[in-house]
Amino acid sequence: MTSALTYYLLVALLFGFIHHLCEGQQPEALPPAAETCNGVFISYDFIGRRKEFPRLKNVTAQSWAFKATATVLNAGSEVVKSWKLFIGFQHKEILVSATGAVLIDGGDLPASVENGTTLAGASLPDLETSIDTAESSMWACCKKDPKFKSKLPKTKFLPRQKGDLTISYDVLQVYDNNYLVQVTMENHNPLGRLDRWNLTWEWMRGEFIYNMKGAFTREVEYSGCIHGAAGEYYRDMDFSKVLNCQKHPIISDLPPEKYNDTDIGKIPFCCRNGTLLPTLMDSTQSKSVFQMQVFKVPPDMNKSAIYPPEKWKIMGVLNPDYKCGAPLRVEPSRFPEPRGLDASVITFASWQIVCNITRPTTRNTRCCVSFSAYYNESVVPCNTCACGCENTKHCNPKARAMLLPSEALLVPFENRTKKSVAWARLKHFRVPSKLPCGDNCGVSINWHVASDFKGGWSARITLFNWEPDPFQNWFTALQFKKASLGFEKVYSFNGTLLSRLNHTIFMQGVQGSNYLLGEDNGTNPKVPGKQQSVISFTKKNSPGIQIANGDGFPSK
Repeated sequence: MTSALTYYLLVALLFGFIHHLCEGQQPEALPPAAETCNGVFISYDFIGRRKEFPRLKNVTAQSWAFKATATVLNAGSEVVKSWKLFIGFQHKEILVSATGAVLIDGGDLPASVENGTTLAGASLPDLETSIDTAESSMWACCKKDPKFKSKLPKTKFLPRQKGDLTISYDVLQVYDNNYLVQVTMENHNPLGRLDRWNLTWEWMRGEFIYNMKGAFTREVEYSGCIHGAAGEYYRDMDFSKVLNCQKHPIISDLPPEKYNDTDIGKIPFCCRNGTLLPTLMDSTQSKSVFQMQVFKVPPDMNKSAIYPPEKWKIMGVLNPDYKCGAPLRVEPSRFPEPRGLDASVITFASWQIVCNITRPTTRNTRCCVSFSAYYNESVVPCNTCACGCENTKHCNPKARAMLLPSEALLVPFENRTKKSVAWARLKHFRVPSKLPCGDNCGVSINWHVASDFKGGWSARITLFNWEPDPFQNWFTALQFKKASLGFEKVYSFNGTLLSRLNHTIFMQGVQGSNYLLGEDNGTNPKVPGKQQSVISFTKKNSPGIQIANGDGFPSK
């Protein structure tokens, strides 16, 4: 951890269903014995520090590296489920490592913790019994808040949480040295989706994947086992039959043609090429499932010693970014009895990982929108570097995108230079000495206001796919500040007004036209995959709307 010389530490403890009040003291006071605390005893032990580079004469500006030990001791009579410890750093600290704990938001280390951070147990998520602790320079005793009315759960497990995407880690079969687990991903966001998803995590205790059904690892690798603890313990195992020994495996969904493969397929909800659609579009394709046989290494050689992997991440192609939290022990999942009997099969143990969509930062989106209208000859293109810029040697990433003639939207950015410069000179627009960079988006949308009359108005939406791969089951959603209630019809797509979802207009391809084809590389210039439709609106339900003043353009 890197910090200024002086710092103040504020510690708060959060539990699942028990609220506690903490009485703390400053580091100069001696801590009492842990036996005097009848709740949860937390301590912070400063070990040492050293100066970091650069070495500065100004002491207040000097950076330091320091080590400390935080201890959480259950000195009460109740089990502390899924403990969380908040440490209130506030001087631009960077957390480099935290042995025995993980960041609650599932982030990687090093991580900025200048606004404080919450840690959770890695291998010991629950505090079953008291543990020994040494004397500390900072401490707090947390006792029950007498004013808090506890709502006792029906079971000893935490309730399942809600999120944009939830992952269940369900242990189906257990043996002393291995277990069979089923991983289920479910999409709960009404407008979120994943295409060609890749899932990864970090094994914390030397586990490795022996085999897998319903998905595959991007690399078949077993040298990590041979040269590690697994090779020492499993001396007679043929590791060439092991699927993956990486600490950070990358898992992908199987293609549809592998569904009936008896060796790697035959798992319900698998084999869709990594597509997770929103339930609003197709609830049968909002879930992905795979199973894997996981082998363990000492000292975890008993049936109950199971620890799920940490630091989960999931990503897709042209999809939003997700941030996943730490695994939480939840009530075991229930599945229908496989023989068709009126019974349920209860898993040995279950954990839940909740992932939420993060708000895209500037120049880190996945697609972009250009705007045009019947009352203006120029097209307002996507922003410069809308989806990022890797090579800015020959372009200006900070320059404003140049207005375009409408036909320029049909050609790739690298072929637009002559058209944009000629258009600027024709219309007497300023031409910068160093031209702006492109938007670099794989998918773009053009919204064109086509007409405006007394009783209504119309628009045309065009989708462009600049990627080589097609997109199956595409959809787009639009929100307006005033115009949504006037929505009438989409002529070439399926369109629906979702009143309960901020009056969102949801559009998708009709049967047979739900593929947005990829870019055609056989032409010069290249031709993007394209789909287009006219949309009609009435002004009856949106009085006072001014199309020429911008009310005809989506706000989101």
